[in-house]
Amino acid sequence: MKLIILDRDGVINQDSDAYIKTLDEWIPLPGSIDAMARLSKAGWTVAVATNQSGVGRGYYSEATLQSMHDRLCQLVAEQGGKVDLIRYCPHAPEAGCECRKPAPGLFQQIAKHFAQPLVGVPTVGDSLRDLEAGCAVGCTPYLVRTGKGASTEHKTLPAGTHVFDDLAAVVDHLLES
Repeated sequence: MKLIILDRDGVINQDSDAYIKTLDEWIPLPGSIDAMARLSKAGWTVAVATNQSGVGRGYYSEATLQSMHDRLCQLVAEQGGKVDLIRYCPHAPEAGCECRKPAPGLFQQIAKHFAQPLVGVPTVGDSLRDLEAGCAVGCTPYLVRTGKGASTEHKTLPAGTHVFDDLAAVVDHLLES
């Protein structure tokens, strides 16, 4: 199985320091939906691992979050692809959970779901915590410059991090390899 794990906000859709609280605020980044569909059609299994502390903070409900994820899956399906799995952490940072990135819990859930180790599996994020969570379980880190990625690029990145402009560029690279 060719598996990829994507962060959501800042990689697939626009990010906001004020949180994405409604379906109307969930706006895909240019090229991201097509990129996910191209991966899926090329035989990749597409998973999403996303921190959603806005749920734990009471900014939006799990039902609202589900509507965003339903829209994501619908848009990818309209392009002939599939989102195979979405895992999210609803907890606020002070909850001390094991699933909030940079902790590896979401990645462990994905590994368990697919009964597959994650060593070498590409993970795409726009923040250091996205990359750190994936690296903790052996994923290969890919940083995109969308979302918070342009500022993250200037931090000390995990060894072996690949840097691309956006998700479409990552997908181009993976499909050419």
